[in-house]
Amino acid sequence: MASFGRPTSVRLRALTGDDAAAVAAWRYEGPWSVYDGRQDEQISAEKGYTAIVDEEDRFLGYVCIGEEARVAGLTEEPGVLDVGVGLDPLVVGRGHGASILVPLLEVVAASSPATTLRALVQSWNERSLRLCSRLGFREAGRHVAHGADGDVEYVVVVRSVER
Repeated sequence: MASFGRPTSVRLRALTGDDAAAVAAWRYEGPWSVYDGRQDEQISAEKGYTAIVDEEDRFLGYVCIGEEARVAGLTEEPGVLDVGVGLDPLVVGRGHGASILVPLLEVVAASSPATTLRALVQSWNERSLRLCSRLGFREAGRHVAHGADGDVEYVVVVRSVER
């Protein structure tokens, strides 16, 4: 299985059909398999998803903001921009998170009048929670999403937007 090296730069570009198909085929190992892509829930640019690519235009993952980033039962809040990120299984767990997410969050924050970024991380996902902490997010509570496959507990993390 090939893997990506640490990207020296990242940027956002329009999400393509090929990118969406790649996400639907993603398969993670172990407990992270809950993040596997699904053919029946394909992401798209029309739904507000944007591709994250490296300096060679390799698709690393996606970002979504607003409604698409909120899980079931989470409501919109004034001044808060909800952010969701999905990264290729070949990228995660290899120490690339900060090099990808720092510039991404700067772009997202600069494009919004919101004063706070909010993200949700499944409560068992210590690796992602550590990354969020390193990126300046702090825990702001818990949220339980009730779905057809059962309840899922999330840690709500927030970060002030620096202008």
